[in-house]
Amino acid sequence: MAGTSIISIASPADFHVHLRQGDLSNLVTPHVSQGGFHLAYPNLKPPITTTAAALAYKRSLQSICPSTHFLMTLYLSPDLTPAEIRTAKEAGIVGVKSYPRGVTTNSEGGIENYEMYYPVFEAMQEVGMVLNLHGEVPSDPTTNTHILNAEPSFLPHLIKLHQTFPNLRIVLEHATTRAAVDVVKSLGPTVGCTITAHHLALTVDDWAGQSWNYCKPVAKYPDDREALREVIREGHPRFFLGSDSAPHPPHTKSTSAPSSSCAAGIYTSPILLPLVAHLLEEFGALDRLEGFVSTFGRDFYKVEGQGGKVTLRKVEGRKVEERWALGGESVIPFWAGKKLGWEIIENGV
Repeated sequence: MAGTSIISIASPADFHVHLRQGDLSNLVTPHVSQGGFHLAYPNLKPPITTTAAALAYKRSLQSICPSTHFLMTLYLSPDLTPAEIRTAKEAGIVGVKSYPRGVTTNSEGGIENYEMYYPVFEAMQEVGMVLNLHGEVPSDPTTNTHILNAEPSFLPHLIKLHQTFPNLRIVLEHATTRAAVDVVKSLGPTVGCTITAHHLALTVDDWAGQSWNYCKPVAKYPDDREALREVIREGHPRFFLGSDSAPHPPHTKSTSAPSSSCAAGIYTSPILLPLVAHLLEEFGALDRLEGFVSTFGRDFYKVEGQGGKVTLRKVEGRKVEERWALGGESVIPFWAGKKLGWEIIENGV
């Protein structure tokens, strides 16, 4: 696509995004479509463990942004049963999210082990729901486990789950390491992987001492970032976008205390498609844009497109807003004040 100045792609889908509740949700939910996306797969605190709660949250989001298609998920917890899985499937809920306790912001309700959930996974496999895994293990000084090796340490769990439930579709979310890319590629057609925009840009040097680039999983080494870029350049159909865009009040990102760290999360929703196009162009993968943001994820989740096209135009440099605000809430995006090389000119659904 060298020299391309206009790109038109099938309607993009974000398979991992945080849209919050209340006033903050009113601010950030419209940013999904503003950023070029018309399908979103949201997370929520407190964890949603019932079909009724998931559908209520969906109604709340759609009342804010009716043009966006929201896929809903339940959270893996002791309250979740095979019967609830079947109820959820009939109601159109597509997946179940899992994260180990304590490894990311708002993960107090996370799981301790997986074997107790095998009956739930069996039901998911039977009805065709997707298991989404936050692929890290908790830090543990006795085993030398920490935020830089938490993802590779989790991969044996992914392998075991796939071997035990070979027909269960599993998505390893927000991969950050070459090890994760290699394992997912080795496991076959029922295992997919999401990659964020910010992990295509950052390495450990960018967040060490810089709270605005701090997220979990943390960005890793340059070779790990290159592995993410390589698999996108390859056009591998089981690797697709999940932004993990996570809005936090600015004061929680900019400050920490001896007893608490800054919030973990990077906010990309309002600039997401131009940002991804900018990054893919930088590392020679602009021709893979549509697959990465539009078709690969929909194919894996078996979700049809909305039929619209989104068109981007190359620009000399469009400055990213410093802040978005509504009422008493505000958010500061990734790359605030920097310039992007692409802008949305048609944002159909």
